[in-house]
Amino acid sequence: MQKPVELIIFDWDGTLFDSVGQIVASLLFAAEQFEQPLTPEAAKSIIGLGLPEVAQVLFPTVPELHTEILKCYGDHYVEHSKGDQWFAGVSEMLHDLKSQDIHLAVATGKSRKGLDRVLGQTNSRDLFTVTRAASETKSKPDPLMLAEILQHTGIQADRAIMVGDTSYDLEMAKNIAMPRVGVSYGVHRIDVLQSFNPLTIANDVSALHDFLLQQVQLKDVV
Repeated sequence: MQKPVELIIFDWDGTLFDSVGQIVASLLFAAEQFEQPLTPEAAKSIIGLGLPEVAQVLFPTVPELHTEILKCYGDHYVEHSKGDQWFAGVSEMLHDLKSQDIHLAVATGKSRKGLDRVLGQTNSRDLFTVTRAASETKSKPDPLMLAEILQHTGIQADRAIMVGDTSYDLEMAKNIAMPRVGVSYGVHRIDVLQSFNPLTIANDVSALHDFLLQQVQLKDVV
């Protein structure tokens, strides 16, 4: 019998926040400034990793430029991302789940500085019991940030769900034996997400909302 869900952990970019296009544009801008080859597909593929890992994957031949490239990327992103916002329906979903006495958390490849900025931008800090950013722990798919969230909440992995749009999110959850849900409207293809045996793959926020509510309401019948 499935255990009742007490905690739902969300990835941020591409899962809650419609920011993938600007991330790609800013990575391409930074690569161009330092005359590094980069395709939109390659830039998109690494969304979800921590920034040091992004630099290692995308620019492996110029480690001496990583700090400058990442600064250029970050400056460009902050300057041009004013229009980034939650996907339609995310605010309603989060408030609805919160009203069910479910703990909500964030596990993201963003830096703490970047995460704090968008939490403020969306006025959502109080919605989440705990948030973890890649800059203060290990990057996905290492499960350390999930282990830290579980330790903070005192909730076991089998009573939590990780929600994400990339293989990094789902592999991270699989590495700690946590149930997981994919979303197809973000970065990685459905077939890639399916390889990590998610409970489901939601095609939009409305479908995600409905599925998570079903999982939450199991606690009333178990």
